Amino acid sequence: MPGALVPERLSSGWVLALTAAAQFVLQLDFAIVNVALPTVQRDLGFTEAGLQWVVTGYALTFGALLLVGGRFGDLIGYRRAVIGGLALFALTSLSGGLATGGGVLVASRMVQGASAALIAPAALALLAHAHPEPRARIRAMGIFQGSVAAGASAGIVLGGVLTQYVGWRSVLLINPPLILVLIALILWRVPAIPGHSGIRLDLPGALTATGATAALILGVSQGQQNGFGSPSSWIALVAAAVLAVAFVAVERRIADPMLPFSLLRGDGRPAALVAILVIGAVLAGYVYFVSMYLQRVLAFSALQTGLALVPATLTAFVVSTQVARRVLPRLGFRRQLLLALLLVGAGQLWLSQVTATGSYVVNVLAGILLTAAGMGLALPAASLALTAEAPPHQHGIAGALFASGQQVGSAIGIAVLATIAAASTDTTGDLVSGYRLSFLVATGLIALAVIATAVPRTRRTA
Repeated sequence: MPGALVPERLSSGWVLALTAAAQFVLQLDFAIVNVALPTVQRDLGFTEAGLQWVVTGYALTFGALLLVGGRFGDLIGYRRAVIGGLALFALTSLSGGLATGGGVLVASRMVQGASAALIAPAALALLAHAHPEPRARIRAMGIFQGSVAAGASAGIVLGGVLTQYVGWRSVLLINPPLILVLIALILWRVPAIPGHSGIRLDLPGALTATGATAALILGVSQGQQNGFGSPSSWIALVAAAVLAVAFVAVERRIADPMLPFSLLRGDGRPAALVAILVIGAVLAGYVYFVSMYLQRVLAFSALQTGLALVPATLTAFVVSTQVARRVLPRLGFRRQLLLALLLVGAGQLWLSQVTATGSYVVNVLAGILLTAAGMGLALPAASLALTAEAPPHQHGIAGALFASGQQVGSAIGIAVLATIAAASTDTTGDLVSGYRLSFLVATGLIALAVIATAVPRTRRTA
């Protein structure tokens, strides 16, 4: 097997705490910046199209470079990749927070996304290395995924507080001191895992994978803004399809591919990949539309909206850290994913009944709790299904596959659901009808994922 030996005494507790903290910071930053966008627009004079790039620029580079980042972590070592990514993330947070023009802020956000693409898969791989025993890994993955929900919710609440009382720049300038402490602790408590010398970076695969993902995210983003019939959207989507075909052709012919197709085989992996794509799409859409409903219909402030989502965050955290690790050994990946998808579907169906005269307690709370419980079961199960049987020298790319599926699903989901909701609102003149339709379409997507997960994979003989 290629690569160096893993240190025998890897401090699993510190690895779990610090990788979860790194994931928390990434999610915190993404959510916290979204809350500050209106203030950023007024201060830096962004147009609506330009402001979108503060979010799209980050999502574009993050999603496009995840597979490359995962493979790079396999090559140079996971601790090194996490530290390098965190250092770059801190520098770009500083440059973004001090930006005096929109161009500098957008450029900083794009490089931030690239650094996050290096951190996310390496952190997941480091966690897998530190927890080789199945039960310990299940528990660790639950806590790691719980930090995602905690970071996203904390970002909404903290973003509202900082933007209102300190200013939008503070939402970026808060990152460097936190990251400096995190890097110091990683250097102190996490032993270095050498890179795997028997592998190399597959440059043709890296270029085609990055290009295909970037074109896909750009295409759906342009479709959301300008319509999917616009040249900017369909040209990008056609380019994504061509590059994806080229990527498959390249990977089939190379001796050491960037994405070994063996990672896509195995009992539970295809179902997990479908589930994570759909869950990424639904999660992005549901948080966006619940936030819009609370603020535009129920007249909640940004801070009140963040606080209203805290019960969902707590539910996702408790389920992923306490329930998932107890249920997964009994149910297995596939049945736990099915249960998770059914809960998410029930939550989306509940939310599809929102009304213009509704209330948070009656129309929203049960829906977000059911959805959050499903997410808390699904994310640990899917991450384990994709990484559990990967050989040590492929942990980085396996982690990247999970993060990439979630990110691409999110980009497609928010673009498609927002377009559907906007079309319904334009037709009916009713804002709430668009929200209802988006939740109903999300329910349909979950139903398709249930079918795909429930159907056993046909085993091919040699």
